[in-house]
Amino acid sequence: MGDADFSKYDLARLQDELAQEREMKEMLQESVCDLRSTMTELEETLNSVNLEGNEWKTRYDTQVELNGQLERQITLVHEKMEDLQRNPMDRLASIRSYYEVPVDALRQRLKVLTNEKAALQGQLLDCRLKIEQEGKAFYKANAVRRVYLSEIAKAAIPGPATEREGAREAAVPRPATQGTREPYVEREADQ
Repeated sequence: MGDADFSKYDLARLQDELAQEREMKEMLQESVCDLRSTMTELEETLNSVNLEGNEWKTRYDTQVELNGQLERQITLVHEKMEDLQRNPMDRLASIRSYYEVPVDALRQRLKVLTNEKAALQGQLLDCRLKIEQEGKAFYKANAVRRVYLSEIAKAAIPGPATEREGAREAAVPRPATQGTREPYVEREADQ
């Protein structure tokens, strides 16, 4: 080891590498200083936020309080539901509340509810008619589509094959088409 060959290390190259290492060291030191200053700024900001009682903390506290109130209301509603389930006589309490309402107000409410019911029944009838019309249109379009598919299938088959197909159709008995929407041949084309 005493006879190490230092001839392959050029002095100029070693000086360049040393200069690069020094530049890297300076850049790292600057970066460390920048990070330290940023960290102190962030710590100062954090301390000032904690001291001034910021808006987000206020919002958080308000939300926690609101959540507590809502949880109490939920508990109260659950308790009322359990009471109603245990005592079926209290279910009539909502009906008994109408005893205190004047008859004229009840009649007005009945008229409003009757009008709403009639409007909803009209909408329901309109929807039923629309569904029926759309169904008929669908079946008609589907039948046209099947006719087109069968025509395409017939056009795609060369001449001699059509003769064989005609002989096959004559040999295969057709089921009665009474009550069905499409002929037997169109089902073959669809498959």
